[in-house]
Amino acid sequence: MKLADIMVAEAMVPNLAAATRDEAIAELVGALVEAGALPKRRIDEAIKAILTREGQATTGIGKGIALPHARLGSLKKPIATIGRAPEGIEFSALDSKPVYSVILLLTSNDNPDEHLQAMEAIFKQVQRDIFRKFLRQSDTKKAIADLILEADRDELV
Repeated sequence: MKLADIMVAEAMVPNLAAATRDEAIAELVGALVEAGALPKRRIDEAIKAILTREGQATTGIGKGIALPHARLGSLKKPIATIGRAPEGIEFSALDSKPVYSVILLLTSNDNPDEHLQAMEAIFKQVQRDIFRKFLRQSDTKKAIADLILEADRDELV
């Protein structure tokens, strides 16, 4: 599985308006709804599921990255989006530093293997310094989408 397989380019938010973790999560779920990737009737369910997961352990994995995620019933395929927070957001990250890139993932309860594959695709890229650097600098939806395609093709230098 590649990042482009799960990312909803139309839902990417190059400049999050959110100032807090919860606001960022709500803004990104809302972007998935606006892009038509998630039905509007499921917005509250998705936000609640992600915040419940955050209550178990932070998804602020360090180095400026957060990966809020949840599994919902009956999603046809994994969906994800990226939000950039140029000013940084407090996410209770493992390294106690602000988060500048939020990668939100929703997968189906029905397919735990798909969830793991999606997480693996994301982790493969976010552990690369060059990907994190370019993501932090990508200030348009197109720039983020292009970065994902380049990363999937291992063309980042």
